[in-house]
Amino acid sequence: MTGPTKKWLLAYAVAGIIFAGIDALWISTVANNLYRSQIGHLLPASFNVLGAVLFYLVYVVGIVHYGIRPNDPKATLTSRVAGAALFGFFTYATWALTAFAILKDFPAVVAVTDIAWGAAVCSVVTALTALLMRLGKPVARGKQAD
Repeated sequence: MTGPTKKWLLAYAVAGIIFAGIDALWISTVANNLYRSQIGHLLPASFNVLGAVLFYLVYVVGIVHYGIRPNDPKATLTSRVAGAALFGFFTYATWALTAFAILKDFPAVVAVTDIAWGAAVCSVVTALTALLMRLGKPVARGKQAD
């Protein structure tokens, strides 16, 4: 396995752990109450575990590719976080605005909250992962930290 592949997989693992932890906190403290109060009639008694696992496995690929970019030595922390914010904004907007458009009585507050959360969580996950991996931080003689 090459160095760049190892670096990418490490970024994926770190980001996955951070994202799962932050998202679990968000769901248990904010989203669950919001969803139950606003769209409880659409929710099942229990969530689909396979669907959740697949979402996290796939979504973290996007965060690493568009935000963290572990093998891009020219990317700054600011550009990484900006890319992640856009990724989160557009992906969560796809879900939220589609639901708003096609589901009867889907509340705008849920759509807006989800979109804001997508941009925020991707930004935070990217920043924390990049900082932990020392990405986007110049070191002596203009080289990037590994």
